[in-house]
Parts: sequence; C-alpha cells; structure tokens
Amino acid sequence: MTDANSNDLMSLCKRRGFIWPSFELYGGVAGMYDYGPLGCALRNNIVEMWRAIYKGREGFVEIDSETVNPREVLAASGHVENFADLITYCQSCNAPYRADHMVKGFYDNPDVLTPKQLEEAFAKHGIKCPACGGDLGPVGEFNLMFRTNIGPGSARIGYLRPETAQGIFVNYPNLYRYNREKLPLGVIQTGRSYRNEIAPRQGMIRMREFNQMEVELFVDPEDKDWARFSEIENGTLDLIPNTTLQPVTMTVREAVEKGVIANRVLAYFVYTTKQLLTGLGIDPSRLRFREHEKDEMAHYAADCWDAEALLSYGWTEIVGIADRGSWDLSRHAQFSGADLTHLKRFDEPKEMEVEKVAAKHKALGPAFKSRAKDIVAAMEKLSPSDVKDGKLKVSVDGEEIVLGEEYFEIVRRTEKVAGIRVIPHVIEPSHGLDRIFYSILEHAFCQNEDGYTVLKLVPAVAPIKVGVFPLMEKDGLDVMAKEIYEKVHTHRVEAYYDGSGTIGKRYARMDEVGTPWCITVDYDSLRDGTVTIRDRDSTEQKRIRAQDAAAVVDSLLAGRPFAEL
Repeated sequence: MTDANSNDLMSLCKRRGFIWPSFELYGGVAGMYDYGPLGCALRNNIVEMWRAIYKGREGFVEIDSETVNPREVLAASGHVENFADLITYCQSCNAPYRADHMVKGFYDNPDVLTPKQLEEAFAKHGIKCPACGGDLGPVGEFNLMFRTNIGPGSARIGYLRPETAQGIFVNYPNLYRYNREKLPLGVIQTGRSYRNEIAPRQGMIRMREFNQMEVELFVDPEDKDWARFSEIENGTLDLIPNTTLQPVTMTVREAVEKGVIANRVLAYFVYTTKQLLTGLGIDPSRLRFREHEKDEMAHYAADCWDAEALLSYGWTEIVGIADRGSWDLSRHAQFSGADLTHLKRFDEPKEMEVEKVAAKHKALGPAFKSRAKDIVAAMEKLSPSDVKDGKLKVSVDGEEIVLGEEYFEIVRRTEKVAGIRVIPHVIEPSHGLDRIFYSILEHAFCQNEDGYTVLKLVPAVAPIKVGVFPLMEKDGLDVMAKEIYEKVHTHRVEAYYDGSGTIGKRYARMDEVGTPWCITVDYDSLRDGTVTIRDRDSTEQKRIRAQDAAAVVDSLLAGRPFAEL
C-alpha cells in the first residue's frame, strides 16, 4: 500500500460526496466547505464517539448555546482586545497576507514574532508578494471576529462566536445549580464557530466557519486529582515539553511525577484525547502532544498541550488541552457583577474572621435616594478584592456605577460560616472537528498494489458499514440481496445496496469510501442460504448464513475479528 497526497484525497472527497467547496456555483469562498452525504455521516460518527467518552464514560452534561454573542461577552473573555493575527499588505497590488505565514520557511515558530521582527525578517530574507513580487508593507493587527448588529440598525454590537466555550462560561450559574452546586462539573458543547481568517489555505485545516467539540471541566482549584486517574496512569504519551523542546515517551504517571504535565486532571484528559483520537483512526505513530511555549500561550491559558497529527501539511494541531485557570469565570464575574464562585462546604460550620464590603448608608441615601437600596444589595455581593484603587464598581439595572470610599468601607467580622467561596478552575479539551475529520481521512487514505484507492477507516466512523450486492440483478438474487439489506440497514448500521457493474468494481467503489465489509448474494445462496462476506483490509472472504448477516455485522462492529467468523 502507498500513501497519497492531499490533492488526491481532496479530489476523492469531492467526487464521492465527503466535502465540497462552498458556493462553488459562484466561484467559491476560500476557507469554506460543505459536508456531502458521506461527509455528514462520517462527521456525525466522530461526534457520537466523542459523546460516548464525555457523556457516557465521564458523565458530563451537554448544552447548546447561541452562535451570536453580544460584545460584552467577548470583551470580558479578552477576544475583542486580543483575538487578532498579524497582517501585511503588498505595497503594489494590495493583496493581504498573514505576516507570520510569510516567514515560515525561516523560523521554527514564526507566530511568536512581533510586528517589528516580522518586518525585519521580510527585509533580511528578501520576502516579496507571491502574487506580483512587490514589497510587503507594515505589519499590523487584524481582529478575526465577524462583527454584526443585534437588532435593527446598530442597537447592540455582536460577533459570531470565535469559539463555543463562552456559551458554557456564561451559563455557569445555571449549570452550577443544575449540578446541585457541586464540583467537578463537566460540560460539553458542539457547534459552529467563526474566524475571519486573513488568508485561509491548507484545505480544511484553516477554515472561516468550522465545527468544534469543546469540553469545559470546572474543578476546585485545590483539587489536582482525578478519580479515574488510576485507570490510565500506565498509558504512554509521546510528549514535547516546552522546557526541552525534545520528544520524550513516558507513562501518564511519570509525566505527572516528573512535573512534565502539571497535575493529574490535565494529564488524564491529555491521555483521554489520545484514546479518542486513536479510537477514531488516527495513526498512533503520527500523533504527538506538544506543550505550548511560554510566548505562544493563549492569553487565558495557564498551560496548554496540543494534540498534533502528522499530515501532508506537516505536524498539525487538531486538539488543544488547556488549563485555563480561573481566567474565564473571574473575567465574567468582573464584567457582569454576577457571583460565579463555588461554595466549598465545611463538614461543620466554623467561626471565622472575615472581611466584608459594608455600605455607608448615611452617605448612600442622600446621594442615590430611591436607588440606594439596590446599590447596597449589589455591594453586598462583592468582596474586598473587588475594590480597585479605592473604587468599587457595581452594576444596577444594567448601569455601571463607580463608588468612592465615601460610600463603603472594609470591615472585619467574626461569623459562623458554612464554607468558603472559590472561583473554579477550568480544564478544556477543545477539539477541532473538521481537522480531526480530515486527519482521519488522510491517515486512512492509501492505494493498493493495483492502484485502487482504499480508505481504511475504522468501522465505528465509516459512513457506510456494509455493502450488499446481488451477483446479478436477476433470477431472484436481487430479491434476496434487498431482503438482507433491509435487515442489516438500521439507524446505527448504514448499509448500501449496489447492483450495477462487476463485483470487482463494486468492491472497489466500497473500498474507496471506507466500507469495512461487503455481502454478496450468488447462486449458491439460493441453494443453501449462505452468502459471501468480504473484509476490506484483508480482502478475505467467508461464507455465512444469510439469516445471520445482521448479527454478524453487529458482532464485527463490536470488535469481533473477521478471522474468527
């Protein structure tokens, strides 16, 4: 078997209905693709395997939040200020380019270079416009979010979400109550996100509208253990720590004990990511986990590991597993004024000396009159840590009010308390569904000795599980084949009936779209009630009873080796 390049794969994807360039009728739009029938089936199978781990095994809950976010949400998350790539324009033809992509051949990690360093690199290496050969201009920032208005005119500014995560964070109070105010709290969400890429390329690797499968795990900041850690601690990981930048293979337990991965919770979900990806068909020998370098880390991340697959494009990130610390909930609490903490309850109430924000009622009443009561209620939800430069910000009826020290004081009191409040930390495995989809196809793509394409998809993700053929569409062979098709084809087993062409061509068509098994009805079937079942990878064929076909397919999907039939 030989591998094929990305052009061969993309040609197959278009021809057989996995993916199509969006709006091709009108010339297409760079960085946008539509899923065809087989692509939808494959993508849905990936999502269901992801759900099987996080909803099934881990017991996390799932939500579905809005794709249009108000500006306030993304200002709190840091995206309005920080979510940008560096852009440069050709001085002659005005073509836009992502600046760090222009110097990729000269630097190992060009996305950490400053605008000034990139401009110097253009001059030093003689980098010109690929389109016309003109000089590249100054490097500036380009915010990647699609902006829109919510409501008529410009009533409220909004953005298409750049990630699905914020919909989970702003629903934390609802989710926390739903979980009976307990941690850990795991939440998953899948859906579309949007990034207005400067110059999308590499097919499905960099898209403007893409699919994510995100997991947000809220944990006690002092709890660095995970109940199921012992189940995976002896599993191995191929790691590239940012301290050495050298590949190393070690067990999950060793990675934690040696401080390569910060804690057991993060390590558990790094390995869980490996379990998911290899189960989906990613080649373990072409999978590694690389820790972000310090100057590469996202603004919200305390630590982050990328699951990278080796593709024809090189090593490519397909999942990020981040320790986001308390960034998200702290920011949303600050911007919204809401309580986004977790109450760590004591076994028995304790008497403790606590600091509180206390209102100066005699000053507030005359100054704010009828609003004073609401301002006091808002103040009492805040803590001394919310006081900045002697000022306290409260939100009342959507209005932000800044109060000086003449309106409040910090007092110490002895109180009997049931527990202490902490801001949960977040562990986030964020999966790029489209990148995983493409990586699975590329790792499965090969050509046999006869030059025919074979997609060696694992059965669980294969869009079609079994092909059903009559040797000829006559003499009752077609009737028997259609009866078998009806029994095999279910909501979880996609079967495909094909009666045209030679059997060899029909096998080739099924191999090309990754179908693991094919069942053929021949003249012996009419005499003895048996049919031939063929395995895609070994091309081995066996005779089974026609009445057992559905049960045999089920057993193969459950992992039974074909050789044991």
